[in-house]
Amino acid sequence: MVAVEGVRRYVISHLSRIGRTCDVDDVMQDVRVAVWDGVSRGRYRPLPGVRFAAWVQGVAINVCAAHIRRELTHQTLPLILDPANAEDSASFDALAVLVVDRYEDRSAEKVLDQHSAQVLLGLTRASVSAPIWGLAVDSLSGPRKYGPPSPQDRRRWNAVTVVRQTAKTINKALDVEPGTIRNLQELCRCAVDCLPSPLLRGVAETIVRPDVRGPERHKAIAALAIELGVTERYVAVQIGCARRLYQTAWRTLRGAMKSR
Repeated sequence: MVAVEGVRRYVISHLSRIGRTCDVDDVMQDVRVAVWDGVSRGRYRPLPGVRFAAWVQGVAINVCAAHIRRELTHQTLPLILDPANAEDSASFDALAVLVVDRYEDRSAEKVLDQHSAQVLLGLTRASVSAPIWGLAVDSLSGPRKYGPPSPQDRRRWNAVTVVRQTAKTINKALDVEPGTIRNLQELCRCAVDCLPSPLLRGVAETIVRPDVRGPERHKAIAALAIELGVTERYVAVQIGCARRLYQTAWRTLRGAMKSR
């Protein structure tokens, strides 16, 4: 059980990619059961130089992958939309779940009306590449699969993460009153605030927005890693994502200001 608790951070990290950290305790319980079952049935065989914790990590990977796959293919809160093009209906209904928390006691109608839902998802679709959008829709509307994740599964999960983060960023930007932004500096600061997580906001504020490069970037990465309790590598790989989302928020805010 000590080894199982050691994979909690891994589980949290992977569930956060699809916004399902509230499922951590359920997934951890599934991991405990799977590990106990594997040991009792003799599926675990000690190997020289291989720690028991490494085997538990493998179990956690499979359990977490199965849970994520089920979540991404289970539409529990579709939005009722009437797009002009009926062929796009499935895409709108599937991706609506990316924006709204499915487990809060509120209906779709109370969160987004038809017009604002179409605006939000239209902007999201325009802000990601066609392959990413297609993979995300496929993940949400395709048949359920079970078993170890394939490279294609990982690409689909990444696509859902990209679309979901983009939708959340745009949603925050659309909630900003354009009249409160008076100059370029406030626009840039507001764009940072629209990013969907503290890590991404920290990367955007300290690295992306000031365009820090070279040795100064390494220092900024190290400082941010210490502040947030993550590895420097994890911070570094988020820079590209933070830059893309920051630019998306900036464009959305700027467009709202021009149309005001």
